[in-house]
Amino acid sequence: MCRDPEPGPAETLVLERNVLSANDARAGVLRERFQTAHTHVINVVSSPGSGKTSLLARLLGDLVGSGVRAAALVADCATDNDAVRLGACGAPVRQIVTDSQCHLEAGVIEDHLAAWSAEGLALRDIDVLVIENIGNLVCPAGFDLGEAERWVMLSVTEGEDKPLKYPAMFAGADLAVVTKVDLAGPCRFDRSTALAAIETVNPGVDIIETSAATGDGCDVLAARLRDAVLRLTEGRAASAAT
Repeated sequence: MCRDPEPGPAETLVLERNVLSANDARAGVLRERFQTAHTHVINVVSSPGSGKTSLLARLLGDLVGSGVRAAALVADCATDNDAVRLGACGAPVRQIVTDSQCHLEAGVIEDHLAAWSAEGLALRDIDVLVIENIGNLVCPAGFDLGEAERWVMLSVTEGEDKPLKYPAMFAGADLAVVTKVDLAGPCRFDRSTALAAIETVNPGVDIIETSAATGDGCDVLAARLRDAVLRLTEGRAASAAT
């Protein structure tokens, strides 16, 4: 049986560039849509088991409780477990099952926004859209989703040198969130070393230390998003007045 030859290094590089270019173009269109709708979008990335879902459940609950119209798109390779957990907070949540694909792409976000729209949920009715990306510190780093902010999470259980091992992901983040700080003692987590590692790959990036279990830092995250919503609301009012 004849098989097509495997692509060589040059062919692989061209293919990768084409994929990323196509994604960037669609992400640009999405970004314009988000800005027009005055929707603040965050793309949350981390390794598996960092505590993303637990922290986001607490954060979404806080936002919904304070009157912010929050919603979430949740990616998972095979289950809807995370969407069920986030949906309990009262925000609209939609599961994206990637069938083992290791990252989200802008086209997938477009498809699920269209499905939401068909169900009666318009983008203009969402103040904050949280995109919980696949647990992976490699592939999602290269795929823009049209977000206003990218948050990268680092759990105290993962080791202080994770930012140095995965510099592209941490370097591209607008916010670094240290999670599970309530476990720092038992994990012998060296806080200063971890913060220095983040600073090395992304100098000056904002860092917020959190615990979904105790609530530490969650109010700071929620305030950050409420401030973003306030700026968008003011922009919407200014646009309506002109």
